[in-house]
Amino acid sequence: MKADIGLIGLAVMGENLVLNMESKGFRVAVFNRTVEKVDAFMAGRGADKNFIGCHSIEELCANLERPRKVMMLVKAGQAVDDFIEKVIPHLEPGDIIIDGGNSHYPDTIRRTKRVEEAGLLYIGTGVSGGEEGALTGPSMMPGGSPAAWEAVKPIFQKISAHTETGEPCCEWVGENGAGHFVKMVHNGIEYGDMQMICETYQMMKEGLGLSNAEMHEVFKEWNESELDSYLVEITRDILGYKTDEGEAVIDTILDTAGQKGTGKWTAVSALDLGQPLTLIGEAVFARCLSALKAERVEAAKVLSGPDTAFEGDKAALIDDLKQALYASKIVSYAQGYQLMRAAADEYGWTLNNGGIALMWRGGCIIRSVFLGKIKEAFDNEPDLVNLLLDPFFKEAIENAQAAWRRVVMKSVELGIPMPAISAALAYFDGYRSARLPANLLQAQRDYFGAHTYERIDKPRGEFFHTNWTGRGGDTSASTYSA
Repeated sequence: MKADIGLIGLAVMGENLVLNMESKGFRVAVFNRTVEKVDAFMAGRGADKNFIGCHSIEELCANLERPRKVMMLVKAGQAVDDFIEKVIPHLEPGDIIIDGGNSHYPDTIRRTKRVEEAGLLYIGTGVSGGEEGALTGPSMMPGGSPAAWEAVKPIFQKISAHTETGEPCCEWVGENGAGHFVKMVHNGIEYGDMQMICETYQMMKEGLGLSNAEMHEVFKEWNESELDSYLVEITRDILGYKTDEGEAVIDTILDTAGQKGTGKWTAVSALDLGQPLTLIGEAVFARCLSALKAERVEAAKVLSGPDTAFEGDKAALIDDLKQALYASKIVSYAQGYQLMRAAADEYGWTLNNGGIALMWRGGCIIRSVFLGKIKEAFDNEPDLVNLLLDPFFKEAIENAQAAWRRVVMKSVELGIPMPAISAALAYFDGYRSARLPANLLQAQRDYFGAHTYERIDKPRGEFFHTNWTGRGGDTSASTYSA
């Protein structure tokens, strides 16, 4: 009896994902470049289960039902290309290669073309949820060759997480690199959510002087409100965690953050596509700043901030922080969806925005009740250009706005950095402005570089140049958007 699907790569994610597949009734062929891992798996967690252990790619492919489905969970980069080239000779037209790693979407666009030219089908799928999600049900974001979807849909939707109403957190995203692009944006939003929670934590800890136990109670209460989410939940647990010896682990952790690059990819993509992804950009830069630990320690000895302590109603500021976090979270998703819309236009993808929100409802790191409202917004208006314009989110922002501004003002007054939350407010104020000072910016560009400008009393697309100094000529530079 042949396997329903094959998987290459028995590291943490791969091993847990195949155990998930097997538990849902699928027979899985497994292979790993270091074949000793295959034998160890078959003798360990895979013992007496419905697996076929394979010692070569040829053996793996020979043990698959047609159309063959070969999934890779290997390190992003050259390893994916190497395995594609090794797998192709053992497949036939209509067979499917699947990349379930954190590949950069331009690579997936290129690989889809390469595999389709070989007569095969390709899927690049984001898989979110970490080790636990892989085992019990991740969020999955597949894109690539549309013809491949029906063949993998029964497997993917059965092994994925499901919402409380039973809907699978997995749906077809779009063509070629769309799945990995959406996973990249997911990770960018994850960066933003984590940074905003950290800023809120720092304000409570340093601004209000709250203990870990007190902050634990705050996040516990918040997780039973509109902020109900996985990241608020684990923050609650982290702040309440003590070792058997009574040590609060959170207080022993060095304040320098790591990153694997997907947040940076999101920010770079926003720059490439001309989208104001300010909040996620600040979240990435906050991690970079945290990494300058030695410099910051020395700087702290010579640079001083305001000598001001919080005075006032702590409970009121805690409530303000809740509203500021919620409003900033809305902005984060609004920016993320703007970026996805721009990418869909650029690459010709047809994205189901409501479906993407549904995919993020369970299994993934950014899962939250909040996402249900995003799905409703796009169900009500599929062509919604910005979440801030949806009636629900418009009202939510209006209700939170005063508190949001008080938090940002208080952070400035106390000298406590809140780059993501303040960037979210600045974006909101910029987006709601019918007129921005870019008219002066365009005048400056035209003054020093003859870059031209448009006029408010002329049609868009008609450009003008002024000889500001009387010394320049009438020649202007080529007009371009940047």
